Amino acid sequence: MNEKYVAQDIEKKWQKYWQENHTFKTEYDEHKDKYYVLEMFPYPSGNLHMGHVRNYSIGDVVARFKKMKGFNVLHPMGWDSFGMPAENAAIKHGIAPKTWTLDNIENMKLQQKALGLSYDWGREVATCKEDYYKWTQWFFREFYKKGLAYKKEAKVNWCETCHTVLANEQVIDGLCWRCDNPVEKKDLSQWFLRITDYADRLLDDLDTLDGWPQRVKLMQKNWIGRSEGTEFSFDVPSINERISVYTTRVDTIYGVSYVVLAPEHPYVERLIANADNKAELETFITRMRNMSDIDRTSTEAPKEGMFTGSYAVNPMSGEQVPIWIANYVLVDYGTGAVMGSPAHDERDWEFAHKYNLPIKPVITHDGEVYDLEKWQESYHEDGILINSGEYDGINSEEARKTITAALQERGIGEGKTNFRLRDWLISRQRYWGVPIPVVYCDTCGEQLVPEEELPVRLPEDVQFESGAVSPLATSESFLNTTCPKCGGPARRETDTMDTFIDSSWYFLRYTDARNDKAPFDKKIANYWMNVDQYIGGIEHAILHLLYSRFFVKVIHDLGLIEANEPFRGLLTQGMVLKDGSKMSKSKGNVVSPEEIINKYGADTARLFILFAAPVDRDLDWSDQGVEGSYRFLGRVWRIVDAYNTAAEANVQGELSKDEVALRRELHRVIKKVTEDLDNNFNFNTAISAIMELVNAMYAHKDKAESINANLANELTHNLVLLLAPFTPHMTEELWHELGETESVHTMNWPTFEESALVVDEVEVVLQVNGKVRDKLVVPVAITKEELETLAKESSRVQEFTEGKQIVKVIYVPGKLVNIVVK
Repeated sequence: MNEKYVAQDIEKKWQKYWQENHTFKTEYDEHKDKYYVLEMFPYPSGNLHMGHVRNYSIGDVVARFKKMKGFNVLHPMGWDSFGMPAENAAIKHGIAPKTWTLDNIENMKLQQKALGLSYDWGREVATCKEDYYKWTQWFFREFYKKGLAYKKEAKVNWCETCHTVLANEQVIDGLCWRCDNPVEKKDLSQWFLRITDYADRLLDDLDTLDGWPQRVKLMQKNWIGRSEGTEFSFDVPSINERISVYTTRVDTIYGVSYVVLAPEHPYVERLIANADNKAELETFITRMRNMSDIDRTSTEAPKEGMFTGSYAVNPMSGEQVPIWIANYVLVDYGTGAVMGSPAHDERDWEFAHKYNLPIKPVITHDGEVYDLEKWQESYHEDGILINSGEYDGINSEEARKTITAALQERGIGEGKTNFRLRDWLISRQRYWGVPIPVVYCDTCGEQLVPEEELPVRLPEDVQFESGAVSPLATSESFLNTTCPKCGGPARRETDTMDTFIDSSWYFLRYTDARNDKAPFDKKIANYWMNVDQYIGGIEHAILHLLYSRFFVKVIHDLGLIEANEPFRGLLTQGMVLKDGSKMSKSKGNVVSPEEIINKYGADTARLFILFAAPVDRDLDWSDQGVEGSYRFLGRVWRIVDAYNTAAEANVQGELSKDEVALRRELHRVIKKVTEDLDNNFNFNTAISAIMELVNAMYAHKDKAESINANLANELTHNLVLLLAPFTPHMTEELWHELGETESVHTMNWPTFEESALVVDEVEVVLQVNGKVRDKLVVPVAITKEELETLAKESSRVQEFTEGKQIVKVIYVPGKLVNIVVK
């Protein structure tokens, strides 16, 4: 054995060994308990960063630990490989997106292998390969047949920089999620998935996800945004129509002093037809329509409106109320119209004050009557109704029920559940994505591409031009096809699918990745699903995690799997920071994983990143911390060698008192590390406990002339086993140095002995008047009287009690004796 630990000498050797021996290959085995651990697969940008290293190291510890605990572990890896960057590279460097992507995959795969990750590479998937996207298209067909995929003309989010549309979830504070540039609105015919059909289930089933962080569940709950309310209508006599509104506060209906329409509402044109200021209204409407939804609905944005000149009739009070147009109402949210009850809604209060509209209180706290002059803001809590005709004196909750019933009886209203969630817009005007398997025939209309013709392949004769048309439209060979129904000429759909579709089912493909007859075998998928532990960033809380839940529910309803949720447990790991901020090239604070691996080895990189902070917190990179982790592994290397040499000396006999204490420490650490890893992620405290064991082994070596051979063996073997999930290469080398022939990663996890943890002796503190004067090591079974006698006999205690009167003796079993004197 080399005297010095040199990571570079051993890491490539064992990576080759694991590959040649298929150490981490996983087979379907219904007789074994399974465990499916998965880190979110990366976009192949070209290089791993430290965030990846942290993500994969966490998953790898879980996978290796569960394997050693006897589980049949599924731990796969693949590539979320469609998307904008590949297309941008094609435009910028003239490289085909496929070439750029596959080259990056190869490089990142080498980097992952250099980290010693225990993936079953036989299950690798890449979403851009035909054997994967064929099944993505197959799922689109199933969604379409089920009525869950449809095309409609809609006002959509358009990113001019990326030249594509975005789903609502991909617009963050008015900016594109990928390029951070402003998003505008465009009218386009686009494909959608009816995620809203699953809104109730997506919301209700959050309660079943006990292994998810509350924060993520709350984010999804708020995004889905279910509310219980009433939908009813106001008559508009001037155009002989009814304006429908939705409200959760129908108890404030008698306080309505105006109605607001979205500028795009279909009635607006007729309502302003005879207005004196029609030209001014049209200018205002055009300006509002060109604002982004985010700007229009932001709490900071000023509320802007104009009176149409028309009136609506309050169905309960019979009063005429003015109809306004305002920026804060969106045509595709709710009914595109809202009632204004300014005394009881903050936004309405601001709007009424700005435009001098009536404010009529109809709810009071415990029936108190408010002086409007003294009001500083609206009263928006529940209370008792006033100024509300026959409903005066009843509480808000009761009023909502009875007023809704009255509106329903008159055929102009009903109780309704509304959601903030909108259908998922999946069309993208880009090339590097999954072609939507639809053709358009002048005779037969919209037609699905038949299953036997899948996959619809991406052509290579495309031109990457900017504009609202997909590059696919530039390929004549792709565009022109035949109708599957009549055999006549047809045109292919030129939009591709949102790449979040690809990542919404990849975890299912891993279960049966080489199946060419189906996306996966139902029996095999049922064995592996759900994913027991999913690991990734909090930034995916709404996008990827919500979409994946929706997909699994649809696939469940199609009868293809039993699982109703994709991920049983979810861990959102913290970011890796440098000098207090996120690593980025622009800040010049990036640390390359390759640089660390080349200098210290992968085991050091892994150990540091798992030890430096709890996994769910942000971690600040520290060069000193990396150096310290490297030094610790050197200490492990030397102590295993020293104890192995001691074991070969074959000293036998009963264990000494110190050896019993050292063995107790070993079993304490086995217990601690097991508890920290068993469905917990307390990696930093587990590593800390292993460090304490190593310190105890050094302390014993430095003071003892020899050590019992059996104990030396027990210590070295268990130390290596405990460290194996964290530092796989070094422990594999040490395991074989200890004379073992099989991989350490196929061994059983060590178990602690309760009997070894039993303490025969205990250290007791001796005090005089509450101040420590001495310590004694005594048998655990010592009586109070015996201990009191020993305490009084202590020469140090006698120094402070001599010539004084002992008032009382305070005794805490196993801890202290305090002699009070005066």
